[in-house]
Amino acid sequence: MIADDRNKEIEWLKVLSEEDVHFVKRFVLSSGSLKQMAQKYGVSYPTLRIRLNRLIEKIRLAEDPIGKDPFILLIRTLVVDGRLSATDAKEIIAVHKAGGNKT
Repeated sequence: MIADDRNKEIEWLKVLSEEDVHFVKRFVLSSGSLKQMAQKYGVSYPTLRIRLNRLIEKIRLAEDPIGKDPFILLIRTLVVDGRLSATDAKEIIAVHKAGGNKT
């Protein structure tokens, strides 16, 4: 039972890419200092803040009951990553919910 509970608690990890997980690890190891991470990555603080915000949004999506549909979660995650527009995502999700028939 404890293993089942633990698996439910880490479901959000499944939405993160390997690169995202590496970022989280470095964030923790730098004691949550974006300034320190910006120096290590050689990028600006705002750039890292945007990346952290995207990771936060991915985790929120994974925790959202709507995200229990793996397809919808994937589409929403692509939007957060900037790989798909929100407009296209809405259309794709609508078609998916309609059973694949574009109306």
